[in-house]
Amino acid sequence: MSIDACSCGEVGVGRRIVITGGPGAGKTAVLELLRKSLCPHVRIAPESATILFGGGFPRDPRPEALRAMQRAIFHVQLELEAFMDATGDGIVLCDRGIVDGAAYWPGPGTLWQAVGTDREAALQRYSAVVHLRVPDAQGFNHSNPVRTESAARALEIDRLILAAWEGHPQRTIIASTDTFIEKAERALKAVRAALPECCMSHATAALSTAGTERVLAR
Repeated sequence: MSIDACSCGEVGVGRRIVITGGPGAGKTAVLELLRKSLCPHVRIAPESATILFGGGFPRDPRPEALRAMQRAIFHVQLELEAFMDATGDGIVLCDRGIVDGAAYWPGPGTLWQAVGTDREAALQRYSAVVHLRVPDAQGFNHSNPVRTESAARALEIDRLILAAWEGHPQRTIIASTDTFIEKAERALKAVRAALPECCMSHATAALSTAGTERVLAR
């Protein structure tokens, strides 16, 4: 069943909510469930790294190549957010934000020095952050075709991302749970709390097990 947009006018132009977490934390599935559960004023921006690597941007483990990759992801993310701002009048739900790149930066120096900005300005771009923690090795999700990390590396990246977003005034950290639907419901609750009041009432209060299973089966 489709969900109608709420009747209010401007509901938060420039308001960005980030869904983040290490590889295999369940971001893709959570975002798909949110897409089906939230008011259409809330639009979803895809992950910049997936756009780049899925489109053929080369991958290379050498430090100079890693720096080039993270600069490219940073600039694609900025322009993607600018596009979403220019083409809509609602809230943007971002699959990661520019802050995530700091967790992948190999040095020397910082990502912020390399791209000519600072961490505080990057944090201020986002009104809320929802961090999904990576499960242990037994629950690690290998389904994303552009993901190359091992379970151990995914846990390490998750810790680095957690540190990168440290200090954001509206951050919710969602630990792994026994069932994915519980984790997804907690994520939905956190996102709803960051929405304007008019859009909150259009968000589904709970997710059905059947609906979640259909998303996870894709």
